[in-house]
Amino acid sequence: MDILKAATVWAKAEMVSSIFFMFIGGVYILSAIGFWQLGNNALTKALIIPIMIVGALLLGAGISFYNSSKSLLSSFETEYKTNPSSLIKSELDRTTRTIKTYEKAALKVFPLIIIIALLMVVFISKPTIRAIGIAIIAFLIVLVLLDSLALKRMKTYHQQLELVEG
Repeated sequence: MDILKAATVWAKAEMVSSIFFMFIGGVYILSAIGFWQLGNNALTKALIIPIMIVGALLLGAGISFYNSSKSLLSSFETEYKTNPSSLIKSELDRTTRTIKTYEKAALKVFPLIIIIALLMVVFISKPTIRAIGIAIIAFLIVLVLLDSLALKRMKTYHQQLELVEG
């Protein structure tokens, strides 16, 4: 198995996923601008700032993830040529930690926060609180979906690393 190719495929897939973060962040920012221009009730007016913040967070996360994946991609080949066993060991450690984080955050913590935010939206009538709840739900649904896909890619990459090491 060509681990350099597997690492490259994984990093490029992460870069594409980062573009989705940026795209959705941009859509949220445009939505906030739309609420600002066209909103005519208390809830749509209250959504402007929370949705703008969520859009900025997603856009920033996408840019950050893109740059870190690009950096990893450019360093893989150099590190692999220098010391392949060290690269594989460090990648196994990194992927193990990342998988644990994804499983805890995307599959346990984020859904729990979504439920709490949903309860806020349903049971609290104050437009600002409802808008914050809606923004939290919109933010975390994107994270759960994209992180679930990233978790699957990470597990596949981790298995490839284990095959090479073993």
